[in-house]
Amino acid sequence: MTPIAADAGEEPSHPEAEVLQPAPFVIPAAASLHERRPRTLKHGDTFALFDHNGDALFAPGSPEGIYHRDTRHLSHLYLTIFGARPILLSSTVRDDNAVLTCDLTNPDLYDRDNRLALDHDLIHIRRLRFLWNATCFERLLIRNFHERTCTIRLELAFAADFADLFEVRGARRARRGELHPPEIGKAAVTLSYTGLDGLRRSTSIRFEPAPAQLAADRAVFELSLAPRKICPIFMEIRCQNGSEGQHTRHNFFGALREARRALRLSSSRATAITTSNELFNEAIRRSVSDLYMLMTDLPQGPFPYAGIPWFSTVFGRDSLITAWSLLWIDPHIARGVLEYLACHQATSVDHAADAEPGKILHEVRRGEMAELGEVPFRHYYGSVDSTPLFVLLAGAYLRRTGDLDTIRGLWPHIEAALRWIETYGDADQDGFVEYYRRTPDGLANQGWKDSRDSVFHADGRLARGPIALVEVQAYVYGAWQAAADIARALGDHARADALSNKAALLRERFDAAFFDEELGTYVLALDGDKKPCRVRTSNAGHALFTGIARPERAKAVVDTLMAASSFSGWGIRTLDSGEKRFNPMSYHNGSVWPHDNALITAGFARYGFRREVARTFTGLFEASNYVDLRRLPELFCGFPRQRTRGPTLYPVACSPQAWAAAAPISMLQSCLGIGFDPAACTVTFDSPFLPPFLDTVLLRRLSVPGGTIDVKLRSTGAREVIVEAVERQGNVRLVTTS
Repeated sequence: MTPIAADAGEEPSHPEAEVLQPAPFVIPAAASLHERRPRTLKHGDTFALFDHNGDALFAPGSPEGIYHRDTRHLSHLYLTIFGARPILLSSTVRDDNAVLTCDLTNPDLYDRDNRLALDHDLIHIRRLRFLWNATCFERLLIRNFHERTCTIRLELAFAADFADLFEVRGARRARRGELHPPEIGKAAVTLSYTGLDGLRRSTSIRFEPAPAQLAADRAVFELSLAPRKICPIFMEIRCQNGSEGQHTRHNFFGALREARRALRLSSSRATAITTSNELFNEAIRRSVSDLYMLMTDLPQGPFPYAGIPWFSTVFGRDSLITAWSLLWIDPHIARGVLEYLACHQATSVDHAADAEPGKILHEVRRGEMAELGEVPFRHYYGSVDSTPLFVLLAGAYLRRTGDLDTIRGLWPHIEAALRWIETYGDADQDGFVEYYRRTPDGLANQGWKDSRDSVFHADGRLARGPIALVEVQAYVYGAWQAAADIARALGDHARADALSNKAALLRERFDAAFFDEELGTYVLALDGDKKPCRVRTSNAGHALFTGIARPERAKAVVDTLMAASSFSGWGIRTLDSGEKRFNPMSYHNGSVWPHDNALITAGFARYGFRREVARTFTGLFEASNYVDLRRLPELFCGFPRQRTRGPTLYPVACSPQAWAAAAPISMLQSCLGIGFDPAACTVTFDSPFLPPFLDTVLLRRLSVPGGTIDVKLRSTGAREVIVEAVERQGNVRLVTTS
């Protein structure tokens, strides 16, 4: 997902001679997000990052602040008591991600003569904060535990830089817009900025009660508190764009009630998961909470934004994989993703946006730099895999739900996507889908591993384009099969047969061109000269995911992926440690990505490699036990696992990240073999097994058209699994196969 600078074809022939140029849109690793461990909130198109005190400290490289539609509307927020920073007692985000609570107290405070004026731990400050409808609401409760009345001076310093998200990420701009003089009232300050795009963006900060002093950059409160008394202070930080009018004012308690209710309602659609392992229960609750926090209600339905802080927006590939991973617990998400992406499918050629008719979105940005074209991502189509994944998800959605009406409405978009695969996607008509960017500003690598150095040959030379990636061919195979199933369901059997034939032909061509007997796995890619990139990568596991791999190849691929050089103990690395460009600290050349492992283990399960599914699942689960809030990050480093130590974290990994949060949910389905037959109102468990850290699993509200069923699975001493229905609503059948 990281944008890059240089075309593969522009690289020198010897890797040791490379001089890397700064990428214009790359995320700089100037500071570690894991070192900061920021507290994260999100609602709709607004998200916020705070430190553990609840502050946002402005500093170079710091992502902290409040963002709305790719603009930072508050860049600095700093609470002091008598000029000193309070001492942190605790800081936590509720399990449902609705509210951040920070407990603070005063340090030892001295007068001008350096005499102790107030002993520590006598004034308690509780900050409770949440986001709702582009507004950050906060309540401070100040309580006096001194035996005497105390006069307390609290100060809240604030600032808004209105930086574009890409500026926060490190982009340099020759010019910026105009910051306007602040508007200061008795209890409110408005800070505003007009960008070079002509749009006025403003941040309104309101207080209740009115502060004793209010300036452009601070509010000062002077409180007199008797022993045991509590004083509340309410603050609203409202993000608003000038063209959008005023937001409706919510009082704190009403907005809090609505925010929590909305989270409950959205997450209540999902199947509830409870197990015999309380640590796993905590991890899965955090995953579900993160996913529904990242969910944004768009006109077409719920849509999971990719991740915070850098990717809190629409991403085609991420949303498609996330929706596929969650199909078994909440198919509404897949429908929302499909409908939105269909509405924004490209209809014409636009080289600056890497758009061609039928192509599915890569990314949407709404900030000033995107509006001006300073970055190409306003509506950007530079991913080679979003289009086949769109078709693949449509087929999976139909199999899961039987919702033929929705699919019938999507069929013209599916046909357009198939035409793109056959024409623009396969421009040289060799039977494989390749990518190359159309302008120097686009992404050079357009698969999921989109770092500038992620596609290379065995000697380390970067591959020249156009490039045909192994996993993309697998997705295309899945797309042909999915489209055949859809055409058959729509009654067009001739079209279905033709699509099935395309899948079969691709499978034969793929095996001949991509499988490497000496490597024991599939090559990473074919370069522009049709020469194979003979390196062992996790990409090969995606061939198992869609079933393009011939059955006799599966064991070799699995053995390669599970070898010590590839499996770190925490998960499968993106690149085998024996390869030339291996670096366990790189973004794509040796790291471990949860979503990558989830797709690979779905492939393992497809081919019957249950033990390897359990081993990989166990590694990722145990990794989550070492991470703050048990929240799996976007990726972590690929160093080998060592006893008594947790995984090495990647410094700028997004957390939460949608497809990482969905990974354990997908892996659980791979273990349990859950399938659905909506026409027969049946839920199936095909050869279910449980990983060693789970003895029982209870699934509540597994849904099919016509009803729901609660199912309990428990492992016997011989690791066999007994499946039983606990409760039914409607005429739902339960079938177990082995």
